[in-house]
Amino acid sequence: MFAENRLTENFDEIRHFALKERSKVVSDAEWRFRMRGYGYNLRPTEAGYEVARLPHMSVIGHIDA
Repeated sequence: MFAENRLTENFDEIRHFALKERSKVVSDAEWRFRMRGYGYNLRPTEAGYEVARLPHMSVIGHIDA
């Protein structure tokens, strides 16, 4: 998927991109909405957020809270 306007399969780059996007918004709902626009679904879990690719919802990693 894309992170920082380039194609990547590296989850560390995706995590960095997601956290950078999180710093731009005021709520978790807005953050999840923005990430859906980039092709990622963030599902809240007890330990943080599960990251999946859209539209297939294939889990690619986890971001700790």
